[in-house]
Amino acid sequence: MSERSGDEGELDRTIGLAGAVTIGTGTMIGAGIFVFPGLAAGRAGPAAAVSFAIGAVIALLVALPTSELATAMPESGGGYYFISRGLGTLPGAIVGIGLTFGLMFASAFYLVGLGEYAATILVEAGVVPTTDIAVGPLNVVLLFAAVAGILLTVLSVFGTENTESLQNAVVGFLLAILAVLLTVSGLDVLGVRGTSRVPAQLAPKGFGPVLTTAALVFTSYLGFAQIATVAEDIVDPDRNLPLSMLGSVILVGVLYVITLLIAGSTFEPSVIGSMGETAIVEVAREYLGFPGVVVVLIAGLLATISSANASILSASRALYGLSSDALVPQAAATVNREYGTPHFALSFVGGVTVVLVVTGRTEVLAEVASFLHLVMYGLICVTLIVIRRRDPDWYDPAFRSPGYPAVPIVGGFASFALIFYMQPLSQVLGIALTLVAIAWYLFYARDIELKNNL
Repeated sequence: MSERSGDEGELDRTIGLAGAVTIGTGTMIGAGIFVFPGLAAGRAGPAAAVSFAIGAVIALLVALPTSELATAMPESGGGYYFISRGLGTLPGAIVGIGLTFGLMFASAFYLVGLGEYAATILVEAGVVPTTDIAVGPLNVVLLFAAVAGILLTVLSVFGTENTESLQNAVVGFLLAILAVLLTVSGLDVLGVRGTSRVPAQLAPKGFGPVLTTAALVFTSYLGFAQIATVAEDIVDPDRNLPLSMLGSVILVGVLYVITLLIAGSTFEPSVIGSMGETAIVEVAREYLGFPGVVVVLIAGLLATISSANASILSASRALYGLSSDALVPQAAATVNREYGTPHFALSFVGGVTVVLVVTGRTEVLAEVASFLHLVMYGLICVTLIVIRRRDPDWYDPAFRSPGYPAVPIVGGFASFALIFYMQPLSQVLGIALTLVAIAWYLFYARDIELKNNL
């Protein structure tokens, strides 16, 4: 029976409650506020706020079961580890490989957003004309994105304390900026500082796009699950895992809804949709002028760095968990003795992420990441029900999910259902990666048995 051995080395517990919250919050703020407003409001208008609210509800329904499982099994790998121990090796392999690729797709998505912000800074500074940033043999957006991916991977190799320090600083700055922007713009929209901008219709395009938009933007809520993938790095996991997962979802969910209501009320859907990944910059220009543009450009750059940073770290820990169970080559579980990090896993994750970046397909990257995570979220809910029913001796969580069994049943159903609202290409790629995971299991890991496997 295979189990995690001490041969690979143990990860250092260096991430506290604040660091765990900022891994989740930093990831989610980066996507939901600084990348998605233009894409989401362009589809659904102000009703995109409802799409984000739907995503928050689904995320909370999954975060509760995840928190319970995480306190019982605070191991690297997160959802993979829970599902493999609760449902068996095949579902675990599907989810573990899918989670690793899902996080790499998410990292690439965030990095493309980072490249958009970096290139827009050059445009605003007059360094390059608008027409030159994404055309020709040298695509400035993708160049910035690829270089940033390499640098963030190197940073993570040198220790998780570097990642935590970066996350804490970035998220603190972002929350301060958002407090000012949302307060000023919110007062303007409500007419407190001038003429009201409250739209006559919440959904000028109807409510049909609300669910498809929810499927698109669900990538914004992947951050809470990323906390679970670094469970072995977290100090006092019994307390800090549930607090950080639930707290981060609630905090960013409120910020998303307010942001999308303001953005959707400021510009018509056709206008804000054409602004792409940096639409929030134009919202800042509308209410705060050029100083607001400068600050939000810097904040957007830092936010997308934060999201990519946390995703690369989490993807490497998911791969580390697979390797520790011998489901992928053992090299991925090798820990650098000097820095206490899985450097081979980080190198692989960083390399694949940079390759994905060069596709530049923002919406597809986001939806494939969501697809693979939603499969995992649905199976996490199933896992909680199975483990609770079987009640093995080793299962002793410090946190119990309230509302059982209704919460995991509804959370699992909602997770699977949201997949059907994605664009066909994203569904095809998600299914293809799932089939790759099944094939890998059949040809490489079929005979593996796991410790604590029910």
